[in-house]
Amino acid sequence: MRKNNKDNHKRNLRAKDKQFKEFQERIGIVFGDEKLLKQAFTHSSYVNEHRKKPYEDNERLEFLGDAVLELTVSQYLFKKYPMMSEGELTKLRAAVVCEPSLVSFANELSFGELILLGKGEEMTGGRARPALLADVFEAFIGALYLDKGIETVTKFLEMVVFPKINAGAFSHVMDYKSQLQELVQRDGAGTIEYRILQEKGPAHNREFVSRVSLNKVELGTGIGRSKKEAEQHAAQMALEKLKAHLEVNSIEE
Repeated sequence: MRKNNKDNHKRNLRAKDKQFKEFQERIGIVFGDEKLLKQAFTHSSYVNEHRKKPYEDNERLEFLGDAVLELTVSQYLFKKYPMMSEGELTKLRAAVVCEPSLVSFANELSFGELILLGKGEEMTGGRARPALLADVFEAFIGALYLDKGIETVTKFLEMVVFPKINAGAFSHVMDYKSQLQELVQRDGAGTIEYRILQEKGPAHNREFVSRVSLNKVELGTGIGRSKKEAEQHAAQMALEKLKAHLEVNSIEE
């Protein structure tokens, strides 16, 4: 019986090794120290069930990854949104690195399949538990930082996290209208005006098109499921246009 258990364990480890290899190929990053990679996915319940083996759980890597993630996301937001206040940046960063977001990133990369879990944790659905998946994502970032450095972590986030920010996945915590108003008032540029250009679709799936103008000159249009959302997207486009204009002017000066 004990021999069968050992054989099963070896087979499982070989299968897991193959999964880790395929995972590295998929993300285009090969770890120099594969032990670090495996540690990032090793839950404490697995270590507890294999005390005679030299396994380490991912808790220390999670601690490090949490700090690295906050730094890299903070740096990205700081550069991308030069007009954002400290409070707005903090709010946006919190939305990016909160548990539901990290779980979403982990699921997108099928992290659940790679986790090494104890039998008890496995039987109670640990592989899909949000807190566990979020911890594993942070641990992976910690392992990647130790193995490859901050630049590779940033490149990884450019593939997985930053496009979501650019696509407006966290726009629910971003008030583009306030930012636009603040920018216009600061420069004394004139008056902002929003107008709903179009309403389309059935009542249960309405879509609105909004336009924002500065002194009657159109700055941007936006589409949303509500008037407010459409105005926010229009303000976002206007902000990007104004910032690009400001950058060109500063270069010419």
